[in-house]
Amino acid sequence: MGKKQVRRGFDPNDSRWFSGEAVRTLKKAQDEIQWLLDRGYRFDSVLPFVCNHYLLSSRQRLALQRSVLSTAKFERRRNTMLPFEAARNETIYIDGFNLVITIEVALSGSPVILGKDGVIRDLAGLRGTYRIIDKTEMAIKLIGKTLCDLEAKSVVFYLDSPVSNSGRLRKIILDRSTEWNLPVYVELVPNADVMLSRMNRIVSSDAINHIVNHQWKENRKFRHKTAQNRKSNC
Repeated sequence: MGKKQVRRGFDPNDSRWFSGEAVRTLKKAQDEIQWLLDRGYRFDSVLPFVCNHYLLSSRQRLALQRSVLSTAKFERRRNTMLPFEAARNETIYIDGFNLVITIEVALSGSPVILGKDGVIRDLAGLRGTYRIIDKTEMAIKLIGKTLCDLEAKSVVFYLDSPVSNSGRLRKIILDRSTEWNLPVYVELVPNADVMLSRMNRIVSSDAINHIVNHQWKENRKFRHKTAQNRKSNC
């Protein structure tokens, strides 16, 4: 008997809350929130004000919360992103639960949100609990293929140890990574965000300020190095 089919991040009302008409309303609300934020209004006041005006559900509000910020903050987040070639011959540090869950949600056909900063986020939420589903191994396989295609030197996954089944997920990643032809390490840590804040070349959709600031500095260094290499080749 195969594994039970599970749709990570699925809500039976999604077809209504994210229909074509609903998405058009959400885009309008998104633009209005961003307009107000750009003029100095507080996010925790603007979000409920606009969402109440459009009578949005809690799930629609979460989608907006995860996809809109002021233009200045969006630009800063976008500037933290390194190009794919930055992974070549380098070690990649991955927020394990963050990445695996988002891919599981996408494979489940549940909503994923593309923010204006270019980052894809899900609406699943972790809340300290996680369980392996039928999409987990496929998600890990896709991660491995991408790392190989990018020619990464090695990869380190950080998993939050307080989250349930973190040990099981660690074992699955290590078992499947034997096919990737690169060194793979999976660390169980009390707080993955704290570890990632010290690293370069981070894979995470989290917008924790210390991670964003650190990655922004790394991006500047990478772009400067690239520019210098181009000059030397001229």
